[in-house]
Amino acid sequence: MEAEERPAKIRKLSHDNVEVPKLAVASSGAPSGAQDVNHLTAVTSEISGSDNNGGEVLDVDDRNGSQPEQTTNSPDFPPPDDVAPLASSDLLGEGGQPMSKNQLKKLRKKQEWEAKRPERKAVRKEKLMAKRERKREAYREQQAATDEETGAPVKHASVKSPPKKAVQLPVTILIDCDFDDLMRDHERISLGSQLTRCYSDNKSSLFRAHLTICSFNGKLRERFDNVLGHYKGWRGVRFLESDFVEAAEQAKGWMNDEKYGGSLAGIFSKYAEQETSLATLQEQGEIVYLSSEASETLTELKPFSTYIVGGLVDKNREKGICYKRATERGIRTAKLPIGDYLQMSSRKVLATNHVNEIMIKWLESGDWSDAFMKVIPKRKGGKLIGGGDDGGDDGGEEEDGNGEREDVGDIAADAAGTVDDSSVGAGSLANHDQ
Repeated sequence: MEAEERPAKIRKLSHDNVEVPKLAVASSGAPSGAQDVNHLTAVTSEISGSDNNGGEVLDVDDRNGSQPEQTTNSPDFPPPDDVAPLASSDLLGEGGQPMSKNQLKKLRKKQEWEAKRPERKAVRKEKLMAKRERKREAYREQQAATDEETGAPVKHASVKSPPKKAVQLPVTILIDCDFDDLMRDHERISLGSQLTRCYSDNKSSLFRAHLTICSFNGKLRERFDNVLGHYKGWRGVRFLESDFVEAAEQAKGWMNDEKYGGSLAGIFSKYAEQETSLATLQEQGEIVYLSSEASETLTELKPFSTYIVGGLVDKNREKGICYKRATERGIRTAKLPIGDYLQMSSRKVLATNHVNEIMIKWLESGDWSDAFMKVIPKRKGGKLIGGGDDGGDDGGEEEDGNGEREDVGDIAADAAGTVDDSSVGAGSLANHDQ
């Protein structure tokens, strides 16, 4: 047989240096074959242990009892802490119980949303800069345009009309936010967006009310402080920690102020033409809590009056809670005259910002049907009694809230562009953050 066809020799494993201990097998009545198997297993383990430990022989006690210490420099076996870290207290629910998969998923989505907030802000800024640049380019093209016949520059009429001056009226819209313990986290987010829209609608209106948010504390305030921090720069809105009864009494003071309380203009101009004195009108001012469960219907808004709106997003779990709170405190209740002007295909419960906007639209026109048609979303199927078009724009928040709308902050921040603040006193628009 040639050398190429010969099989390679099997390497002989030398165990000359290994001392095979003599194991004393206790006579337990087992057959001799079982004792031989046990003895062979022990010897095999002894030899294997000597190979894996650099020729060191393991004691029988170490093999049968405690485990040898693990080397710290072993690359194949990382420390247990790196493989399975202990559960963090942040992953525990409110009751101290581990969070479910659904809760963990929501937590991860929330963390990802918050982490990408600077990126979304940068994208919005780029879009805004691009829009401004397009306007500048269009303006330059208009300025450079010339008449083909005469060669003279073409004069273009100004597209942007001068801003109208806002008028402060002596009426208060008070939003009661004393429902913090009845809302879930996503409902507080929705309420925060609705409050932001209330501020935006009032600021961009030609006739403004004294917008006030009372019972401003708890987790809702924490969200405003941590996420919606720009609210501290809002003008024309007051934030109070007191409840709606105390806040309504405070409203009489700033509405009766001669300089910053407001003027009897717009829809209130008819009171200025009457012989009734200003002091009498101030005494006739009313406090009304708006609730769909009320039996009385609100026909008009009166000067030096406060109208309270419940700031609650609860998916209709707490039915009639605003009506109950008002009656317990002896406050008059009334409902908007929706049924007198519209036929609704759904329930007449509206979001907080919708109620606020309806009253602002009424202050501008004095027409409930016009206010309803401009504000109530089309999805509610509202139609004017006796014919007419459907409801207003379908945008905005739903009555039970769908989540956060981040662009609301941008709308509120840019609301000053539509109405000039020069005619409204700075004192009446100052932010009172208590």
